[in-house]
Amino acid sequence: MGDTSGQGRQAGGTPRAALADLLAGNRRFVSGQPVHGHDVTAAAAAAAAASGDQQPYAVVLGCIDSRVPLEAIFDQTFGAICVIRTGGHVLDRAVCGSIEYVVGQLGVPLVLVLGHERCGAVGATVDALRSGVRPGGSLAHLVDEIAPAVTEAGLDDPAVQPLAIRRHVRRTVHTLRADDLLAGPVAAGRVAVVGGLYDLATGEVVLLDAG
Repeated sequence: MGDTSGQGRQAGGTPRAALADLLAGNRRFVSGQPVHGHDVTAAAAAAAAASGDQQPYAVVLGCIDSRVPLEAIFDQTFGAICVIRTGGHVLDRAVCGSIEYVVGQLGVPLVLVLGHERCGAVGATVDALRSGVRPGGSLAHLVDEIAPAVTEAGLDDPAVQPLAIRRHVRRTVHTLRADDLLAGPVAAGRVAVVGGLYDLATGEVVLLDAG
């Protein structure tokens, strides 16, 4: 997909500015002073649609957990961010293709991978590896994709789940940075792929280093 980074509200923007906007929104959310969180009316949606083509400045990949509504925790309005949610923010071809589209066709400069404390998908993976019983159906795909992070964290470690959550975020970030259509823009500094962790108790998002 061609580089169309001149499109949209992010034109002239940078990965650093996009990340600053997201984190500022999270601070508003945590403080209980959101700008957009109250405005979830049909009229607000219609106003965003009337503005023309969508012009997001970031794409956030998060978990399906019902306690982690991504637009809300970053205090973002209609049209500001693209959101992708899968169990344990697990990647597949559809997810990667969606991110490639948003970056390549909409010129979005930031991809944020957001994990969260007490992630059920990671917990299910820990249970499956400890019991030796692989789940059936497509749930097995989630377990298989999260399992390397659990193994790296140490299955016998009492803190394996929180450690594995962080490892899984970092592994997802590294995978996206190496994606065929993202690696070039990332190397050129036009796009950043970063990881973060959401605290269910406080509502705060903390960035994770890439290590």
